[in-house]
Amino acid sequence: MSDSRTHRGRPFFLLPMLLLAAQAVVAQESPPRPIAVYVNPAQGLIFGAFFQGLSGGTVIVYPDGSRAVTGSVIQANMGYPFSPAIFEIVANPGTVVSILNGPDVLLTGSNGGTVRLHIGAASTGSSFVTTVVPPARNEVRIGGTLTVGPPAANPSGSYSGVFTITFVQE
Repeated sequence: MSDSRTHRGRPFFLLPMLLLAAQAVVAQESPPRPIAVYVNPAQGLIFGAFFQGLSGGTVIVYPDGSRAVTGSVIQANMGYPFSPAIFEIVANPGTVVSILNGPDVLLTGSNGGTVRLHIGAASTGSSFVTTVVPPARNEVRIGGTLTVGPPAANPSGSYSGVFTITFVQE
């Protein structure tokens, strides 16, 4: 009779040990997946409204959404928004992404003239590690500096153009 009790006790003893062993197993890290970059069309790099003085100057939009001017440029709050460009990155958590700004570009005016756009800093710095699990997205905000000349060279109007940002998965 003592043999049958010993035999019955083993499965109850082994079962909890197997459950503990199963909890200690760690799965392999997910394989790298190519990053996906989405441009938020509602949040392009927008400088808003401003007036230029006789000597011109710069309009700077920072990644945090604030704006500053230099020289004889005057900020105008006429209901026109200003904002950094917003990109959304989808990648496995822990992916290292570097940001490479393209060259300065000339924006063309609706009434003639051109202004120079210099792509600025990113909210994440020039390199960052993704932190959220897809399908959630890592937000990157990028500012810029617009160099404006005197009114004769840069008549009032809307200025537009295309700039390049490269996101590199490392």
